[in-house]
Formats: sequence, structure tokens, C-alpha cells
Amino acid sequence: MENVFKEIDYDTEFVTSCRKSHHPERVKKDLTTRLNRIEGQIRGIKGMIDKDVYCDDVITQLSATQSALNSVAKILLEGHLKGCVVDRLSEGDEEVLDELLVTIQKLMKK
Repeated sequence: MENVFKEIDYDTEFVTSCRKSHHPERVKKDLTTRLNRIEGQIRGIKGMIDKDVYCDDVITQLSATQSALNSVAKILLEGHLKGCVVDRLSEGDEEVLDELLVTIQKLMKK
């Protein structure tokens, strides 16, 4: 997975306010590309089911799709940590840590 956040200056490129994130354009483009690919995978899986494709083959595609979704989540989590969480902590808002724990627990359920 390419690190799309590697060279981002979070002071100028990642602006947060009132529980809203503004991802740099290249990150949005990368996420959109990944999500479009995932949509295609889902359509393919639906087609496989319609065509009565062997269950194991469908499960393999489901696993690949889940992995792709996890990659999107990792990118979003990284941006959240480097942008939103850092900003809120620097403002003295430690409540963000509890929110972060809940978010991580949601991701780990999968």
C-alpha cells in the first residue's frame, strides 16, 4: 500500500474544523480510485452469485474486497491521526483520545 500521506505538510494541506476533515486533493483522488475499484469488485461478486459461481471463488473475491476496504480505512486512520488528532491534542482536547480508542475498536472488530 502506497503511503499517500508521506509528503504532506499537515499545517497547510490538512485543515480540520468542527468534526470535518479536508483531505488533500491527491489523497481524495487516491481514496476515490480505491473506492471505485471496490464498487467494481462488489458488482463482480453480485454477478458471480447470479451465475452460481463456486462458493469458494466468491469467498476469495469477498476476502479481496474486505482487504481493499481495510486499506481505505488505514489511509483514513493515518490522516486522522496525523491531522485531526494531532490538532485537537495541541489545542488541549484530550477527549479525542477516547474517540480514537472507539474508532480503533470499530476497525479491529472486522
